[in-house]
Amino acid sequence: MYYTYGMNKLLKVALVQKKPPENQHDAQVRGEAYCREAASQNADIILFPELWSTGYAFPDPSDDKQTARWRQHAASRHSEFVSSFQSLAKELETAIAITYLEDSGRGQPKNSLTLFDRRGDEILHYSKVHTCDFGPELLTAAGNEFKTNLLSTTAGDIRVGAMICFDREQPESARLLMLQGAEIILTPNACGLGRAQLQQFSTRAYENMVGMAMANYPAPRCNGRSVAYSPIVVDENHDDVENNLVLAGPEEGIYYAEFDIEQIRAWREKQIWGNAYRHPEAYGDITSNTINAPFTR
Repeated sequence: MYYTYGMNKLLKVALVQKKPPENQHDAQVRGEAYCREAASQNADIILFPELWSTGYAFPDPSDDKQTARWRQHAASRHSEFVSSFQSLAKELETAIAITYLEDSGRGQPKNSLTLFDRRGDEILHYSKVHTCDFGPELLTAAGNEFKTNLLSTTAGDIRVGAMICFDREQPESARLLMLQGAEIILTPNACGLGRAQLQQFSTRAYENMVGMAMANYPAPRCNGRSVAYSPIVVDENHDDVENNLVLAGPEEGIYYAEFDIEQIRAWREKQIWGNAYRHPEAYGDITSNTINAPFTR
């Protein structure tokens, strides 16, 4: 039997799909209100879209004055902006994954996420690894690792990881998190999501046997479609089941996905993907830095 029905505590993830804030103060004030609303709905984790502190606003990279002013809005991990969500997580007894332009104190700012647990402890800090070398994103420095950690929730201790936007389009991101034991992957986003992107995200859940949750900005900044997928795609009779837990439209809202962690764990114990039959000795090219045509840029 692949999994059982209706007996387990569900992990409830709130996907904040709200219009971009006008500034960091607006991000803090409105972000707090959204967290309070989600906590009132018994959310276990509250997830913001990418770079909530700035609303994913970038300057013209060719304008040095604009760029300098923009960098002044970067917040450190211990800034008042980030700390306010740490205090809020403790007050609400709800985990909060806040996203922000991070001043790391060294060179360019980073596109980062910090996850606070329901006690207000920082359990995960992650910076976007896959950044582009064109357009405004060239103004940010890339992170250099994927991480997971245990998150204490009312559904028990759950191993959680994170990846940001373009990270989800690289199969290695979710695979590395799976190899570290991730059961849920939180994914802040800030771009249009079409059918291909949603199918790709669903595949990340299936191929890595992990729950996937993504928060995006609504229209017109993006097109909404905040989404969550379970890895479970068939029932005990091998009949197809829908693995989409929630799919938002383009409008503003806070959308909720409920993951049955015990079902996911039972599924992972039975299936053949994951780490059981991998042959990493044959994967040398995956870690090569050589870029050949037609992929040179």
